[in-house]
Amino acid sequence: MASPDAEMAAFGEAAPYLRKSEKERIEAQNKPFDAKSSVFVVHPKESFVKGTIQSRESGKVTVKTEGGETMTVKEDQIFSMNPPKYDKIEDMAMMTHLHEPAVLYNLKERYAAWMIYTYSGLFCVTVNPYKWLPVYNPEVVLAYRGKKRQEAPPHIFSISDNAYQFMLTGEFGESGAGKTVNTKRVIQYFATIAASGEKKKEEQPGKMQKSRVTFQLKAERSYHIFYQIMSNKKPELIDMLLISTNPFDFHYVSQGEVTVPSIDDQEELMATDSAIDILGFSADEKTAIYKLTGAVMHYGNLKFKQKQREEQAEPDGTEVADKAAYLMGLNSAELLKALCYPRVKVGNEYVTKGQTVTQVNNSVGALAKAVFEKMFLWMVVRINQQLDTKQPRQYFIGVLDIAGFEIFDFNSFEQLCINFTNEKLQQFFNHHMFVLEQEEYKKEGIEWEFIDFGMDLAACIELIEKPMGIFSILEEECMFPKATDTSFKNKLYDQHLGKSNNFQKPKPAKGKAEAHFSLVHYAGTVDYNISGWLEKNKDPLNETVIGLYQKSSLKTLALLFAA
Repeated sequence: MASPDAEMAAFGEAAPYLRKSEKERIEAQNKPFDAKSSVFVVHPKESFVKGTIQSRESGKVTVKTEGGETMTVKEDQIFSMNPPKYDKIEDMAMMTHLHEPAVLYNLKERYAAWMIYTYSGLFCVTVNPYKWLPVYNPEVVLAYRGKKRQEAPPHIFSISDNAYQFMLTGEFGESGAGKTVNTKRVIQYFATIAASGEKKKEEQPGKMQKSRVTFQLKAERSYHIFYQIMSNKKPELIDMLLISTNPFDFHYVSQGEVTVPSIDDQEELMATDSAIDILGFSADEKTAIYKLTGAVMHYGNLKFKQKQREEQAEPDGTEVADKAAYLMGLNSAELLKALCYPRVKVGNEYVTKGQTVTQVNNSVGALAKAVFEKMFLWMVVRINQQLDTKQPRQYFIGVLDIAGFEIFDFNSFEQLCINFTNEKLQQFFNHHMFVLEQEEYKKEGIEWEFIDFGMDLAACIELIEKPMGIFSILEEECMFPKATDTSFKNKLYDQHLGKSNNFQKPKPAKGKAEAHFSLVHYAGTVDYNISGWLEKNKDPLNETVIGLYQKSSLKTLALLFAA
C-alpha cells in the first residue's frame, strides 16, 4: 500500500498546498496534549487565543495564554481545544469539539500553509489567497478525476467531479453557491477552459454589471478588455480606435484601479483576440467589437456646456464626438443634435425637447452602458450557439455565481441591489439548510433543541422590497418630474426611521463619504449614499440616438439595437 506522500505525488507541485505531509501528521499525533487544561479563550483584541487553564473558582476560570497573558473569564468564555492530530484537518465536521474558535483556528492554520480549501460537512470553504497558487494545473484536474470525495484533499475540482458523477448516475446532489474564481475553476474542470477576465478581481461568466462601464470605486477596475486594448500589444488597434495607451486619458475607465498585479494585459489581449476567432466571429464582427469598445471609451470624454442665459446644453467641442461617431458608423453632427435636442412623442406628435448638461451627461452614460451590455449579451448568445452540441440534454449541472456582499466607504444603488440579492440568497440557504432540517428532526421524533442561527433576514428583505419599501418608494419618486434626491430621502425617513430597526440614520464619520441612511444587513451595517439613484433607476435611453444606432453603417451596432 502506497504511503500518503506517494499518493499525493499525482498532484505534482500542488501537493503541499492541498494536504499536510506524512511527517507533519506523525509529529502532530505525538505532540504532548492535556485535554483537560488546553482551551481557547475569548480575547478582546484577537477574538480567541489558545491558553492553558490555571484554576477554576466560583464560575470563573483563570487562563494563561500562549502569549504569556493571564486572563480571568467566565466559564462560557472558554472552549475545549481539539488534540493536535486535528490541526489543519481537511473536514471540520470530523472535529471532536466543533465550535467557532475551533473552526476559525483550523481555517487560519490551513490558510497560513496556503491550503485554501477546507471541507465543512457538505460544504467546501475557501479563503481567498490573493495570489496565484499552482492548484489548478492540468495534472491536478487529472488527479481529481473519478475520485470519491474522501479519496482526495478538499478542492473545488472534487466538488465538480462529484456533481458530474451524481449527474451520470441520475442521483441528486446539492451544490452550494461559489464565488467567481471557483466558478471559473468549475467551468475549467468541465470544459478545460475558462473565460478571460472581467473587472479587477476575476471574470463573472454569463453576467455583466453594466454600471461598471461608466463608474468604478477606488479599489475596482473596469472591464479588462479596455486595458487589454490599451496595452499596445496590437498597435493597430490603437490606430483603428483613435485612442492612446494611457487609461487616464479616458474618464470611464480610470476612476479606480487601472492595473492588476496578477494580470498581464498584453498576454490577455492575445488570448481574447484568439478566442474571438476560435469562437466563430467573422472578421467584420471582430472589428465591430473593438470599434464599439473604443467608442464607449470616447463617450466618457464627451463634454457639454450650458448655453448663455439658457439651461440648454450644447457641445463643448466636437473632436471626441467625431471619433465616437466614426467608430459607430454615425454622422457626428446628427449624434450631437440627438443628444442635445432629442425628439419625444407627445400625444400623436413628436416634438424636440431641450436638455440640460446633467440630462445629456446622464443620457450619454446610459447609452454607453446600453451599447456595452447589448454587445456582451449578443456575444454570450453567439458563443453558446457555437458551443452547442445540438444533442438532446437530459441532465445539466448548474453553477451559481453572484456578486459578493459589498461594504465600501461609498455605497450606492448598485451596492444595495447586490446586497439585497445576497440577503435573499442567504435566507434561502438558511431556510433549506437549517430551518427545514431541524423541522425534519422534529417529525422523526429526534430530541433536539431548536437553534436560532440568528438568520431571520425577513425584516431587512421586507424593508427593501415590500410595498412602501425602499424600492417601492424609489419607483414612486421616479414617476414625479420634480422629484429629487432630497425628496426621496425625506420619504424614506418618514416611512421607516424609528419604525424599522434595520433602517437607521448614519453616524457622520471623518474622512468617509457622506451617507444618507444605513441598513442593518446580515453581514453588517452598510451606509448608503442616495445621490443619483433616481436617474440610475430610470436609466433612460435617448430614443433619438437609438434611432441613429438602428440606421448605423456599422452592421453589428444596427443589429444590436434592431427594433
